[in-house]
Amino acid sequence: MALLRGRTASLNLFNRLLHQSFRAPNRNLSSVAADVHNQSAIENMKRDLLNLDINSQIGSCMPIASMRIGTFIHNIEVNPGQGGKLVRAAGTSAKILKEPKSRYCLIRLPSGAEKLIDTRCRATVGTVSNPSHGAKKLRKAGQSRWLGRRPVVRGVAMNPVDHPHGGGEGRSKSSGSYGKGSRTPWGKPCKCGFKTAKNRRRN
Repeated sequence: MALLRGRTASLNLFNRLLHQSFRAPNRNLSSVAADVHNQSAIENMKRDLLNLDINSQIGSCMPIASMRIGTFIHNIEVNPGQGGKLVRAAGTSAKILKEPKSRYCLIRLPSGAEKLIDTRCRATVGTVSNPSHGAKKLRKAGQSRWLGRRPVVRGVAMNPVDHPHGGGEGRSKSSGSYGKGSRTPWGKPCKCGFKTAKNRRRN
């Protein structure tokens, strides 16, 4: 019903613009012929609008419940009304795997993972532009600085006062006689964080 109302409003707008252009006085034969040609073009446009399927048009944003199976989508909401959160990187798209008839719809993400998303969430039909973004190579180090990326210095190249990996003879991440794993500049373990589980062997 909303789709029919939208098409009716667009057709009314076309008619209003046409009537305003045809009311101009003192028109010659060439302008009349041009108007007839424009009239036929507008009629063709109206016919195309009536037969247009918005659900499959690239760039249309709507709830997933209104889409078809196999549609490629991007900029997907996780919670209804929250705004797009998933599949927003350049050149990416997700695919609807099951007909969105129930409460949740199965969608395959670019990583290959399949996720159930609420059908009330909105998404945009099509693929994100600029697919060659990842293949672009920087010509020199300065071009990386233009993008706002600053140099990254290794911890083992620093002094002990600057980083937990600093100091020592050779490339050693340990400090003193006991070894330590990789640490952040603030002393927290990099890989899995601090161990919080209790040791059952002591009980």
